[in-house]
Amino acid sequence: MAERERSHTRARGSVFVPRAQVMSASDVHRAITRMAHEIAERNRGLDHLVLVGLQTGGVPIARQLAEVLQQVEGTTVPVGTLDVAFYRDDIGLRPVLPEAVTDIGFDLTGTTVVLVDDVLFTGRTIRAALNALNEYGRAQAVQLAVMVDRGHRELPVRPDYVGKNLPTRRDEMVDVSDEGVALGDLVPR
Repeated sequence: MAERERSHTRARGSVFVPRAQVMSASDVHRAITRMAHEIAERNRGLDHLVLVGLQTGGVPIARQLAEVLQQVEGTTVPVGTLDVAFYRDDIGLRPVLPEAVTDIGFDLTGTTVVLVDDVLFTGRTIRAALNALNEYGRAQAVQLAVMVDRGHRELPVRPDYVGKNLPTRRDEMVDVSDEGVALGDLVPR
């Protein structure tokens, strides 16, 4: 789920109430398979490629992409995890809430990093991720894969691989889970 997005959009203690399912579990699996093929094709294979999932929603998607890439290309792709809480540009405007552990157990120098997240919204999380990645080496290139691009960008960020473009209102929420992708609202408990 896009826990960080939900927790900071409205008062904590709100509950996500889905209104519409926009992708089923099988739709998400097909999108992951398609994105994996696009990643392998664009990079002409998987040499020097690593996946880094953003905590928390991007991590399971990154792991699923790695599984499909293993099946398709027969090559194991390293997967790391990254929490960008301390790199955000809104520290002081809202509480810093570390989501989970950053685990990048390999040097990024000379690699092509595919950042993976569940939902792309304003682009600020991706900006923070780019800053955080510098601590792990100087990547040759950084690409972005997201399951849902919902628009409303505040920074010039554009994904390279997209599961679904889903125009939304700013006050709507998008939830990506194993069951699929749902569109809904936050309501007080």
